Amino acid sequence: MADRIPLYPVRSAAAAAVASRKRAAYYSAAGPGPGAERPSRCQLEDEAAHLDEMPLMASEEGFENGESDYHTLPRARAARRRRGLWGLPRLLCGAWASPCTSCCDWLINICRRKREPKARTVWLGCPEKCEEKHPRNAIKNQKYSIFTFLPGVLYEQFKFFLNLYFLVVSCSQFVPALKIGYLYTYWAPLGFVLAVTITREAVDEFRRFRRDREVNSQQYCKLTVRGKVQVKSSDIRVGDLIIVEKNQRIPSDMVFLRTSEKAGSCFIRTDQLDGETDWKLRVAVSCTQRLPALGDLFSIRAYVHAQKPQLDIHSFEGTFTREDSDPPVHESLSIENTLWASTMVASGTVIGVVIYTGRETRSVMNTSNPKNKVGLLDVELNQLTKALFLALVALSVVMVTLQGFAGPWYRNLFRFLLLFSYIIPISLRVNLDMGKAAYGWMMMRDENIPGTVVRTSTIPEELGRLVYLLTDKTGTLTQNEMVFKRLHLGTVSYGTDTMDEVQSHVRNAYAQLHSQAGGNSTSSTPPRKAQPSGPRVRKSVSSRVYEAVKAIALCHNVTPVYESRGGVTGETEYAEADQDLSDENRTYQASSPDEVALVQWTESVGLTLVNRDLTSMQLRTPGGQILTYRVLQMFPFTSESKRMGIIVRDESTAEIAFYMKGADAVMATVVQYNDWLEEECGNMAREGLRTLVVAKRALTEEQYQDFESRYTQAKLSVHDRALKVAAAVESLEREMQLLGLTGVEDRLQADVRPTLELLRNAGIKIWMLTGDKLETATCIAKSSHLVSRMQDIHVFRPVASRGDAHLELNAFRRKHDCALVISGDSLEVCLRYYEHELVELACQCPAVVCCRCSPTQKARIVKLLQQHTRRRTCAIGDGGNDVSMIQAADCGVGIEGKEGKAASLAADFSITQFRHVGRLLMVHGRSSYKRSAALGQFVMHRGLIISTMQAVFSSVCYFASVPLYQGFLMVGYATIYTMFPVFSLVLDQDVKPDMAMLYPELYKDLTKGRSLSFKTFLVWVVISIYQGGVLMYGALLLFEAEFVHVVAISFTALVLTELLMVALTVRTWHWLMVVAELLSLGCYVASLAFLNEYFDVAFITTVAFVWKVSAVTVVSCLPLYVLKYLKRKLSPPSYSKLTS
Repeated sequence: MADRIPLYPVRSAAAAAVASRKRAAYYSAAGPGPGAERPSRCQLEDEAAHLDEMPLMASEEGFENGESDYHTLPRARAARRRRGLWGLPRLLCGAWASPCTSCCDWLINICRRKREPKARTVWLGCPEKCEEKHPRNAIKNQKYSIFTFLPGVLYEQFKFFLNLYFLVVSCSQFVPALKIGYLYTYWAPLGFVLAVTITREAVDEFRRFRRDREVNSQQYCKLTVRGKVQVKSSDIRVGDLIIVEKNQRIPSDMVFLRTSEKAGSCFIRTDQLDGETDWKLRVAVSCTQRLPALGDLFSIRAYVHAQKPQLDIHSFEGTFTREDSDPPVHESLSIENTLWASTMVASGTVIGVVIYTGRETRSVMNTSNPKNKVGLLDVELNQLTKALFLALVALSVVMVTLQGFAGPWYRNLFRFLLLFSYIIPISLRVNLDMGKAAYGWMMMRDENIPGTVVRTSTIPEELGRLVYLLTDKTGTLTQNEMVFKRLHLGTVSYGTDTMDEVQSHVRNAYAQLHSQAGGNSTSSTPPRKAQPSGPRVRKSVSSRVYEAVKAIALCHNVTPVYESRGGVTGETEYAEADQDLSDENRTYQASSPDEVALVQWTESVGLTLVNRDLTSMQLRTPGGQILTYRVLQMFPFTSESKRMGIIVRDESTAEIAFYMKGADAVMATVVQYNDWLEEECGNMAREGLRTLVVAKRALTEEQYQDFESRYTQAKLSVHDRALKVAAAVESLEREMQLLGLTGVEDRLQADVRPTLELLRNAGIKIWMLTGDKLETATCIAKSSHLVSRMQDIHVFRPVASRGDAHLELNAFRRKHDCALVISGDSLEVCLRYYEHELVELACQCPAVVCCRCSPTQKARIVKLLQQHTRRRTCAIGDGGNDVSMIQAADCGVGIEGKEGKAASLAADFSITQFRHVGRLLMVHGRSSYKRSAALGQFVMHRGLIISTMQAVFSSVCYFASVPLYQGFLMVGYATIYTMFPVFSLVLDQDVKPDMAMLYPELYKDLTKGRSLSFKTFLVWVVISIYQGGVLMYGALLLFEAEFVHVVAISFTALVLTELLMVALTVRTWHWLMVVAELLSLGCYVASLAFLNEYFDVAFITTVAFVWKVSAVTVVSCLPLYVLKYLKRKLSPPSYSKLTS
């Protein structure tokens, strides 16, 4: 693909030898003193602990020659950075530098030291016992305080070159020697810009303040020794006992102590924390839940030991200890026992003890301040502004030089700078900001993309410059609606058209078990009798189907919720549950839609989950019998383990079984040997199905008791708890019986295929970043036509070391025009050693699929593309895990999906369906960029033409620094006389929206930035110089008596020229454009009667004035009209063929 891109991991042998000598000198320089011990630690790290990170050679010869590449290793670079500046005195002074270095390091650490958060012990209801001071529980989203508001806003404005320049120019008018006009001609435009900006910021800041005050003032019930008291959210402290009602926001991070639900558990909604809409089950601490009354919380001596504040919202380690019991009660705490701030209580009333407040809560720690995005167009215009400033300085120097540096030449230089200051128009930012607001309004009013919201109004033009689109898969390209499609048992497979067979097998199996004496022999395997071959095979298949369906019905974290009664609790009697089995109000809640799809499927084949609490689960058989299972242990799914498990005891038979389901990659190692699992997983993945492997292991009572003791001990340990718990669980995961393989389909969003085709034809490269498995991601890429069926796919094989990465990259380089599929782990290894090479190669692919990506990896990929390609990127997603990617991209698009509104609220543009992104880019992005480019250049033309006229006038008047137009003429020219027609360019369009959607190739031209470049800018400069010269010299040639006639002729011709130039620039007329032209002309004609201070009213009413103005205007504009006509005939633009 890219043979010309070399991999450069190694320097030459000579360079390696020099580096080797330097290292030897460095280690010997350390001497026998304390400094000698420091490198040894790095040596141990590099040589012993990381043998797999041996230097990679560029070729096999390199291995043979023993060439080294020590310094390219990141760990070596990191060690070198750690030594930093202090390496220099060590090299110079040897061992004598070591004590000095240690002292300096100690001093720097003292100066930089911050208060590190620590693990804490929190006594129930005793905040005064806290050893450390904790932050207030106040939410603050404001940017400024009362004292920093004005300085902060002014700094944000004047850090732009344009505004700073005009501030200096305006302030210069307070100096009498430099004053060349009325103060309001300079301060009025600047004041208007600042007033609009300050007002907008003040309104936004006040809204933020009001939202913060509303949240911080929310009243909560606090439990004290004297009873319940109301307290503000901002006054809650660590150690307080807080009562939170149903549908109330949890104010701070708490450990869950009690609930009104008899089951001792509750549901919470976490959509504002992680973007997921599924309810999460939380469990109260059993010791406090068993207390008879609320007040007993103060009669016990108990505390919670919590780990230090962490970023991870999906994990928690802590212990609950009750000291006044004999023996003391110790209970391990995990994520199931927590209530994080910003979540909502969905069922019951909960009581918790506060452990983290304010900026130490999980929600605040995971809130990153989004970067202030600046559009590429604004950057380009800022560059052109600087070029104009250089032209301004050069012109002023030329004028002073032609004066012969006579008199106080520096004062004249500054006066010329002021006279020509209109070369840089202050109205540029005003017009562009107003234009951006208009574009946003048009997007939100577009009936073809309903529900679109523009949240960042400063970058609509970015939608017209995109080269890379990075998209999530689940919920973005797919609907996140799971449908059960396939059950595979090894020798037999059931699809959607054969589910009735599964239903028949389940019904027969339970009928047979029910008919057995006393219901005691409910063994999963039927009695082994000698039977004819046919029936024995049938019975074997029936038994296997029954076992697989039962495992799927039991191994999950789904809870049935009956909306009509506000939830199913432990108080629900079996009879009541039996009555409600056909109730349509019953819904299933789980943290994963896959699990809900599986439980809904088991219900469809006859085995229905009717009730569940923390300790038990009830299933209804096809015959109506209720089976009760005691839940002994639950092992929830995590991204690290990629599997979940459950240990249950059948109440009727007392049999204990351990069920587990998970990804095939991890399950393949724990199930018994088989020859079909890997192949069938691949087949299902190629069909676009999400696969889960289901397995079982029967346990004796002794085996379970042994496991329980080890598991409980591991959960109570404070250090390395996660590792010890994982080790205990893994002891069960051996030689498990493989029951079956399930396939669930995630349906594509509407019109995904044509939308991706449209974007590809527009020259946009699409990368799919997903946390899903490689096979499923590849299949969705094919089914969505992200990768065409005829296109080759290079699956980047898993790499763990630098050598593997190098070989795989070399193999990839030999491929041409193929899509790349790479996993997050392999990507991490390649980026560690070959970042530049990998990005170079990937950017040449027509499509890239990154699977098993974490949220931070997604954001990193976006940043890598920005750094290496310098092209504009767009990220689109729908979940909380996409927020970091959306905020990192130049342009973020969020979809309001089933995973909540987190992505939508964090994005610059919010849409309701993926297909809307096509119109958003092809129509609105394209027109916004072309309109802003035309508007920006026209505003510059307006300033250049009047500055040219001033230069001609000064040169004719012996280079005197005297203004041509004064007072209101200058203000009127930039506002009421020309503002409306110039601004009406935001309504211009070169092709109709339907045509832009039909021919996406038109979008491809925009990425080259030809609408606004130094070439187009120079064309406008030449036009401005020509027109300014014609207007000024024409007026000087045609005037007869008084100088005031020159002003009247030239200024009138200038206004008419601007109006005609707008008409020349317009490609498609809108009725508002005509109104703007006529309104501006009418305003000017009407104002002539009041401008007797500047014009001779008697002269402007004569025929001579009219023909002279007409002649000058025609000479300034007619050649340009002729040139435009000839250009359209000889070299028509790409869109002209479509409009004809």
